[in-house]
Amino acid sequence: MSAPTTPRTELELDVLLARKEVLADGVLRLTLRHPEGEPLPPWEPGAHLDLVLRPDLVRQYSLCGDPADRSVLQVAVLREPGGRAGSRHVHEALADGDRLRIRGPRNHFPLVDAPRYLFIAGGIGITPIVPMIAAAQARGADWRLVYGGRSRGSMAFREELSERYGDRVGVFPQDETGLLDLDTLLGEPRAGTAVYCCGPEPLLAAVEQRCAAWPSGALHVERFSPKEGADDGEKVTFEVELAQSGVTITVPADYSILHAVEEAGITVLSSCQEGTCGTCETTVLEGVPDHRDSLLTEEEQAANDTMMICVSRCRGPKLVLDL
Repeated sequence: MSAPTTPRTELELDVLLARKEVLADGVLRLTLRHPEGEPLPPWEPGAHLDLVLRPDLVRQYSLCGDPADRSVLQVAVLREPGGRAGSRHVHEALADGDRLRIRGPRNHFPLVDAPRYLFIAGGIGITPIVPMIAAAQARGADWRLVYGGRSRGSMAFREELSERYGDRVGVFPQDETGLLDLDTLLGEPRAGTAVYCCGPEPLLAAVEQRCAAWPSGALHVERFSPKEGADDGEKVTFEVELAQSGVTITVPADYSILHAVEEAGITVLSSCQEGTCGTCETTVLEGVPDHRDSLLTEEEQAANDTMMICVSRCRGPKLVLDL
């Protein structure tokens, strides 16, 4: 077997937690700076960042600041009592002056050019939408934000967005107005309108259902958790040839490709291991993937030229990957 390799790398950087502040009930904003005051990595609206909270605890958070300000990076973190320890660590363990390691940024939720935008945000899903709105405004595009949350007090950026953009922003706290009226919002397809949605899975599923009749490519979503049924289906054993490493491995039915690759001594960057963050995205050279991620669009999955090896599998006996 060949020596362990790292087929794909990306920027890793130590940063300083300059400020930790409350944005809303259960929501903190972290402002990160370079320890030496140097410019931080460039990014565009829709990008997210890995925070390496501990060697065994890596979480992704959407960037919510100003891409033109290279002096800081900002993320907002919702405390999730039923989560996997990342938000608890941020809320309880981090303090101003701490050093953190970051990876990225990377962007699987880019803002496309469009004459009109409809932004739909649920709860902490507002975070990637904030810089998108600023970009749409700067482009002179027609846009509208529909923002739902549990209550006014839980809705980060609510006052800032309303004060800055006025009646383009619709705020709908569930305890006052009920669920968002998606039938009225999305009942009639509108050519030339890009729909961007981020929030909890029930909201995303409802928006996807109502946008089924819209023009192809009109809807853009970002998930914080796997979509329902994404990993359904039979799991069988198959082979994977790692083209760069010259190794062929067997992936048992109860293993992910990522697990099998790592056991073979090949280092691959990974993070969520749920098919939502894109860190382990790998080029497919031969074979047909069984896509089980919650990130790639239907068109991207149909192209079969890339896959998330933390969850996706193989439709057939063998895959050849660029690892």
